[in-house]
Amino acid sequence: QVQLVESGGGLVQAGDSLRLSCAASGPTFSSYVMGWFRQAPGKEREFVAGISRSGGTTFYANSVKGRFTISRDNAENTVYLQMNSLKPEDTAVYYCAADSGFGLVSRPRQYDYWGQGTQVTVSS
Repeated sequence: QVQLVESGGGLVQAGDSLRLSCAASGPTFSSYVMGWFRQAPGKEREFVAGISRSGGTTFYANSVKGRFTISRDNAENTVYLQMNSLKPEDTAVYYCAADSGFGLVSRPRQYDYWGQGTQVTVSS
C-alpha cells in the first residue's frame, strides 16, 4: 500500500513557474513507476509526465514537453514536477500516481495508487 500526498499547487500568472511535489509513504517507493496527470473541469484525466523506477527515463505529453520536468528522489520518497512557462491551459487539478507494473506509462488505468490532487490555476 502506497499513500501519495501532493503539494505545491497555487494561483500563478501566465509565464510563471511552479514546482509540485508528491511525497510517498512506504519503503518501496523505488519499485514504482511514477506519473503526473491532470484533470481540468469537464475534461478527462490526461497524462502529463512519467518517470522510470530509477529516474533514468522520463516521458512527457507533447503539450508540456520542453516546459515541464519530472524528477524523483528515491531516498526522500518524493517525485517532483517542475513547471515553467505556465499557460492558462495548464489550469487543472494535478495528481501523482504510482504504478507497480510494466505497462503504458501514459495510461491512467495502469496506475495502482493516486494522490488527492493539488490545484494549479494559471491566469492570463
